[in-house]
Amino acid sequence: MNISILIYGGDIATLPDQIRDGTAFSVEVIANLDQAVSRIQISPPDVMLVQASCDGSMQLCRWLKDVTKLSWIYCILLEDRAEVLADRSKYGWEWELEMTSSALRQGADAYIWQLPEEKTEKSLVSELSANNRLLLAQLTVGLRKAQKYRDLVRTNDLLSAIALADALTEMNNRRALEWDLPRQIQKARSSNSPMSLIILDVDFFKKVNDSHGHLVGDRLLQLLCNRLRHNLRFQDTPFRYGGEEFVIILSNTTSDEAMVVARRLNRIVSEQPFAINNKLSLNVTISLGTACLQPEDDADGKSLLHRADQRLLKAKATGRNRVIGVSDASQSHLKAVTS
Repeated sequence: MNISILIYGGDIATLPDQIRDGTAFSVEVIANLDQAVSRIQISPPDVMLVQASCDGSMQLCRWLKDVTKLSWIYCILLEDRAEVLADRSKYGWEWELEMTSSALRQGADAYIWQLPEEKTEKSLVSELSANNRLLLAQLTVGLRKAQKYRDLVRTNDLLSAIALADALTEMNNRRALEWDLPRQIQKARSSNSPMSLIILDVDFFKKVNDSHGHLVGDRLLQLLCNRLRHNLRFQDTPFRYGGEEFVIILSNTTSDEAMVVARRLNRIVSEQPFAINNKLSLNVTISLGTACLQPEDDADGKSLLHRADQRLLKAKATGRNRVIGVSDASQSHLKAVTS
C-alpha cells in the first residue's frame, strides 16, 4: 500500500532517505495552514508531519482529533523550535518527558525531537540517526493504522451495500429509500429544483405466483427490474419498496416530466412479453402513480410517498395498466365536487 504523507511546514530534504526516495511513500509539503486544512478535507493523508515551529501547529493536531472523520490520521509533531531544543539540553530528560506528554495530550499521536543537521559532532550524528529511526518507526505505526482504517472502510462499504440492496432484484431496497429520500428532498429544496416520485405495482402479480409458482414470480421480478433499469434516465433512482411494488425517485423532474417517464415505463413493460424460460413467456402490465414535491411536504418524504401511493391505488381501481398523476387526481376531485 502506498502511504501518503502530508508535511505542514518543514523541508522534505530533512526527512530520512527512506522516505524521500522510497516508492512506498507519497510526500507533499504545504507551508500555509489554511491550504493544509483545505487539502486534508479534500483528500485526507495517511500521516501528517507537523513542524512545531509553524503557526497553528498544535491547533492543527487538535483539529484532526476533534473531527471524527479525520481522527484516524496519524499525526506526528516534529519539535524543531530552537528555544525548546535548547531547553531540552538545559533541563534534562524529565522536562523532555513532560513536553512529550503535553504534546500527546493535546492531540499529537507522536512527538519527535528534530535536531538541526548542521551540527556534526559524533554524539549528535548518532542522535540524529536514532531520531530518523524513530521517525521511520512511527511512520510504520501510521501505515498500520491507515491500513486498518482502509480495511474497515471497505468492510463497512460492503456491509452497507448488502444492507441497502434487495437480494432478489439487486435494486436498492426500502431501507435505502428511507435513507436516500430525505437527502434527495433536502438537495431539491436547497437548489430550488423540482423533484418527483413514481410508485408502480405489477398488475395481478398474485395470479402469476398462484398459476406458475413463486420461482417464476421471482424470475419475472428480476426481468422486470432489468427492463426498468435500462429505460430510466441517469438521474432516476429505483427502489424495491416491497413485494411487487417499486418506487422511483426522479430528481430535477417536474410533475409533467414525471408523467412522461411513467407513461414510457408503462409502455415498455406492456409492449413485449417477459421470457421466463424457453417454454414460458408472460405478458405483464404495471400501474403507476406519480407525485411532485410540494413546499408543505415533510422532510422525510412521507406525504410525498402517500400522494403517489394514493394515485397508484386509483390507477388500480380504475382498470390497471395506466398512470395517474396530479392532473388526473385533480380532475377526479373536481368531478366529485361538482356531481
